Amino acid sequence: MKNIIILVFTFIGLTVNSQEKPDKNWYHQNTEKTQGINVDKAYNELLKGKKSSPIIVAVIDGGVDPEHEDLKSVMWINTDEIENNGIDDDNNGYIDDIHGWNFIGGKTEDVGPDNLEITRVYSKLSNKFEGKNRDDLSRKDKKEFDKYITIKTEFDKRVKKANEDYAQVELYRSFYQASKATISELLGKSDYTATEVEAIDDKGDEQLQGMKQIILYDLESDFTKELQRMEDHFGNAVKYAYSTTFNTRAIVGDNYSDLSEKGYGNNHVGALDATHGTHVSGIIAADRTNGIGINGIADNVKIMALRVVPDGDERDKDIANSIYYAVDNGAKIINMSFGKSYSPSKNAVDVAMKYASDKNVLLIHAAGNSHKLTTPLNNYPNKFIGEKKCKKIKNWIEVGAEGWNGIDHLATNFSNYGHITVDIFAPGLDIYSTTPNNKYEFLNGTSMAAPVVSGLAALIWSYYPEFNAKQIKKIILKSGTNYKNTMVKLPGKEENVKFGKLSKTGKVVDAYEAIKLAEKMSK
Repeated sequence: MKNIIILVFTFIGLTVNSQEKPDKNWYHQNTEKTQGINVDKAYNELLKGKKSSPIIVAVIDGGVDPEHEDLKSVMWINTDEIENNGIDDDNNGYIDDIHGWNFIGGKTEDVGPDNLEITRVYSKLSNKFEGKNRDDLSRKDKKEFDKYITIKTEFDKRVKKANEDYAQVELYRSFYQASKATISELLGKSDYTATEVEAIDDKGDEQLQGMKQIILYDLESDFTKELQRMEDHFGNAVKYAYSTTFNTRAIVGDNYSDLSEKGYGNNHVGALDATHGTHVSGIIAADRTNGIGINGIADNVKIMALRVVPDGDERDKDIANSIYYAVDNGAKIINMSFGKSYSPSKNAVDVAMKYASDKNVLLIHAAGNSHKLTTPLNNYPNKFIGEKKCKKIKNWIEVGAEGWNGIDHLATNFSNYGHITVDIFAPGLDIYSTTPNNKYEFLNGTSMAAPVVSGLAALIWSYYPEFNAKQIKKIILKSGTNYKNTMVKLPGKEENVKFGKLSKTGKVVDAYEAIKLAEKMSK
């Protein structure tokens, strides 16, 4: 029981610490306490009275709520399509694609949970090599067999951890229920206040101390809700993420092996839980004129919603097709707040990204939240193309997540990093933005940092439409605030490193300086 008490204390401590929040619009500002991007200052001092041109930003994500009060006025509308008439009016291969497209939906339902890419790769290799002896294989198959053994080792380790985490949640639940019963018995009632619980004399009993703490937390923050969130998360990992028999492509109804196939899916861009994509979209473009909710970074954007990301890993075929859709329908910026550790059809994604780059489209990607050093071989999609990884997508910005709670936390403890792979950092901790059904929430992640940069790119491009994608990228990277020699916590570790070791630039984006540079370059 003592170990459970320690775990509960740890959980409560982490949650309570996360309750401290900055101002809701901190990332728009720059103060002594928070290192935002100075976008408010840019509007007030540099952009007042200037005219802008509309720009389309494609949000490739898990869906966007097109009816949100702060987004419905900024949603892209396909004016060549007649809504809900069941006809492909513009002959682009997608029927009734008014606000974009859902590549993970079918005729009767939409994909929710899905497995991870490692599961799909392992399952395919397992079908080929399980029970085989390496010595009996050809030289070509031996190389693939070795890959199978490596992936099997990692897969088995992950499955074991997922089952342990899921079992741990049940222990949390048992301790919570025992705590409620004990506190009720001691107070002689089931309806009590925090003051009454605090007044219980625990006489140094560690178990009773733990029970008091969890009940006090429950009275303040609803521990039942936290338990359900944890149970859903870890339960989905066990039931779906690592399931080798769960296959959602029956829902989609496509020929998954045909990477050139298009037109599958449906127009349900806000299907199921669109929290993530709605939050991303608000950061970029929430209506700045309606006086409600929040202000997006850019003031003249149309959001094109492309649903590709399930509760699991996105698939290469869907990523590639969503990029083609975005480019062919006029998007100038593509925000990609997703990623995974394996990419079996990376070439298809590479070709699509090169197509976008050649069409003067800027691709902005979140670095990931595994507090790891990323390489061209462990985090996808990425800008490196070809087997030798020596060629790169030029119109690409990889974004790490910056925090607000002190200069030594310029890099958040979850952000991926890399001097070769990551270009720049942007705010990604406690970012307040839109969520479905006219709600707003604080969320964390490089998923939030990438749309900060997408919003900045859209802001610059809308006021200076004469620039191309490479110039927009140059402006963003060159104008960032330089923290190269600032000592910071290495994400996920206690050691200190120079911030310049975590990205190519050693910088955090700055909207004010970016607009100043854009104005200078335009002249």
